[in-house]
Amino acid sequence: MPLIKSISGIRGTIGGVPNDGLTPLDIVKFTTAFGTWLKNRGGNNTIVIGRDARPSGEAVNKIVTATLQMVGLNVIDLGLSTTPTVEVAVPAEGACGGIIITASHNPVQWNALKLLNEKGEFISAADGAEILAMVDAENFEYVDIKKQGTYETNDTWLQKHIDMVLAMPLVDKAAIEARNFRVVVDAVNSTGGIVVPMLLEALGVKQVTKLFCEPNGQFPHNPEPLAENLNAISTELNKGSFDLGIVVDPDVDRLVFVNEDGSMFGEEYTLVAVADFVLKNTPGNTVSNLSSTRALRDVTQKAGCEYHAAAVGEVNVVEMMKAQNAIIGGEGNGGIIYPELHYGRDALVGIALFLTHLAKFGKTISMLRSSYPNYYMGKKKIELTPEVDVDHILLEIQKRYAKHPINTIDGVKIEFEDQWVHLRKSNTEPIIRIYSEAGSSVTADYLANKIIDDIKEIINGHA
Repeated sequence: MPLIKSISGIRGTIGGVPNDGLTPLDIVKFTTAFGTWLKNRGGNNTIVIGRDARPSGEAVNKIVTATLQMVGLNVIDLGLSTTPTVEVAVPAEGACGGIIITASHNPVQWNALKLLNEKGEFISAADGAEILAMVDAENFEYVDIKKQGTYETNDTWLQKHIDMVLAMPLVDKAAIEARNFRVVVDAVNSTGGIVVPMLLEALGVKQVTKLFCEPNGQFPHNPEPLAENLNAISTELNKGSFDLGIVVDPDVDRLVFVNEDGSMFGEEYTLVAVADFVLKNTPGNTVSNLSSTRALRDVTQKAGCEYHAAAVGEVNVVEMMKAQNAIIGGEGNGGIIYPELHYGRDALVGIALFLTHLAKFGKTISMLRSSYPNYYMGKKKIELTPEVDVDHILLEIQKRYAKHPINTIDGVKIEFEDQWVHLRKSNTEPIIRIYSEAGSSVTADYLANKIIDDIKEIINGHA
């Protein structure tokens, strides 16, 4: 599998040859470039690192740690941790940056380095481009023995992160405890298996059934928290003795809920429900990406506030949130970004706010889900030949639908009265991905297929 080099870091399958798989040489080069870039910016020469539980994590951690020390940085190693935990630890430790060793929702053979700035936020596109240029030029050097960085471990940050979550004004432990929730947790045998039960106990949840909570990195199913991968927890809940299910991905920045009957609350509706609760208590603007459900827009406008759409990608959502002074935002993949604590997707924040919301709602989780606008999403793609001009196709699509509201900050999104379609081109292959949403799955699929037919007509010269 080719190595994926992007502005947000490096990702690939373990093994292979350099510059193809994720090899020790690639890890050293990228870690060196990032460490050098951090040092060149000045400030504290301390960096925070952490990892999820996948089997390759310990070996990658050793390479990263040694490389950072030889660049001259002092390493604080959180060990088994989560992406949001490292994000909150970076500024709290006064560090110049951070690295999270995780391939997020990718299968077990993958690993990656996620790069954070001194705020504990993902680096910008411009910063990422600068680091990639340093990697290509190998424009760096290592310090002599007297200037090598120090190394220390710190296993206190999961608890500190939980304490920070419980200290948020909207989290009501007493209300959660009074509901006596019975919860099933699927943490896909990664670090969520440690921290999610810890959080639930701190919130006063006494009945927790653990599925796949042993942090050994042996994923029992595809780790992306999509409905088709969650049969085990769905079956457990369908037995009828629980109130809800909680699912997180390997690095605990995506959050999905399962209803008491085993049906899916819907990953798109994680953000909708949490935002609804936040807006009812502290009104303000909201942000999600262009491919997320319009249900967030609906609940935001119902609260008398403004919704804004960002380009796809957490960095873009955060940038828009800051520009619009949003009180909450995120992505339709179960990502909650709540600036009250930090600008990063955080499943622990989402769990605490959602359980408070559900406790005060006073009814079942499925009843809460039915209180929101019901939309269905379609996700398709059309594969093109290399000679096809994708930009020309997108331009012609805009012309065809010029009478409708169109957003072009990330591909082409066309808004209809009660539905939308979003076309995004791949940066690595001749593919156009087509996302659609409507009041029924049939209509969503029809809309996507209509756009595919339009594309074929344009290619055949019938624009």
